[in-house]
Amino acid sequence: MTSHRTPNMITVDQALQHVLSHAHPNATRRVSVLEAVGAILAEEVISDIDSPPHDKAMMDGYAISADDLADPSQRDDASIELEVIEEVTAGAVPTKKLASGQATRIMTGAPVPEGVGAVVMIEQTEQIQPSRVRIQNVALPAGTNIMPRATSLAVGQTVIAPGTPIRPIEVGVLSEVGRTEVEIFAPPTVAVMTSGNELVTPDVKPGPGQIRNSNNPMLVALAQRAGATVTDLGIARDEETAIRALVEEGLTHDVLILSGGVSAGVLDLVPKVLQDAGVEQVFHKVHLKPGKPVWFGVRENESDQRTLVFGLPGNPVSSLVCFELFVRAAIAKLRGQPNVTLPCVRAALSQQHQQRGDRPVYFPGVFTETPGELPSVAPLPWQGSADLTTLAKANCLLYFPAGEKVYEAGEIVDVFPQ
Repeated sequence: MTSHRTPNMITVDQALQHVLSHAHPNATRRVSVLEAVGAILAEEVISDIDSPPHDKAMMDGYAISADDLADPSQRDDASIELEVIEEVTAGAVPTKKLASGQATRIMTGAPVPEGVGAVVMIEQTEQIQPSRVRIQNVALPAGTNIMPRATSLAVGQTVIAPGTPIRPIEVGVLSEVGRTEVEIFAPPTVAVMTSGNELVTPDVKPGPGQIRNSNNPMLVALAQRAGATVTDLGIARDEETAIRALVEEGLTHDVLILSGGVSAGVLDLVPKVLQDAGVEQVFHKVHLKPGKPVWFGVRENESDQRTLVFGLPGNPVSSLVCFELFVRAAIAKLRGQPNVTLPCVRAALSQQHQQRGDRPVYFPGVFTETPGELPSVAPLPWQGSADLTTLAKANCLLYFPAGEKVYEAGEIVDVFPQ
């Protein structure tokens, strides 16, 4: 994504590289496998067993000798009567080797006896005496309904690689190979605060000149979805003392997200407070729309604790776009994810779109996938960076490079699904 940037502003790609160069995976810790759900694995997990531990039956039925199997190409309606020499249930072990003319009644999951050629499912058999069975069709390929030993897992095999997100299925695999604890990257801690004299909490009906604070809840939810442990610091009034108190608390976390107060207005006090708190500015302003005023810095204290600090614009759509482009990637890297950038796909515009302006735009839209066809995307009638309602109808962000252009229906564009 290249663009013609204005002086003193860096591109989105440059800003992202700055962020990632300062974000390092968190220290690891050992937890129970159930505590690890949602975290990223920090070690290689190797199987200590074969699975299955034996050649096993895949069906309830009868194990028959390889000598009694008919050639499938010659006799597809063959039948035979066999002597039943024993019954093996799951958890039991066969004690008798099969010979020609013999069968072992067997249950799903049980070890097959020595000399077996195939397992015939119970539906293809008829018990004619307590110890005799008629097999309706023995024209089966050798190995039918048998899972060989170590088909799923083998001793010494890597079953889960480092960097893997731990889902419930990984918990099952870990348990299968005898792991009750596992090494994970510690989930990053994130603090979120908003500044602004006009803001009230969502439970308060706004008075004259006031608006409800939608940014804090939205950013908390975004950080939680990204895999962080989140603290909501609330609202700071546009006073240095109030902002400083919340900033100092936020700097005890891995990431501090501030919304509002990073532009160039009289009450945009955040950059000064951050400087006084020892936060080193890395960049301020990025060549994009919405979200140009975004601020990023780093603070390292005497204990080598590093906090990544993001000052996001106060308009909610700007905050969301900047979170998705920069903050989400930082959280992903801190938590040990191997892929940290926002997934991008290609889609065809379903309608004409007029792009204006000298900055690249991330535009809300509706992304639709149809089997066998190229995905399509429709830009929404977005009213600007304060229009959170339209954004709620979107499931993606479209990317339009800087410049004046009419995009016709059917043109291919970059899309970032949400």
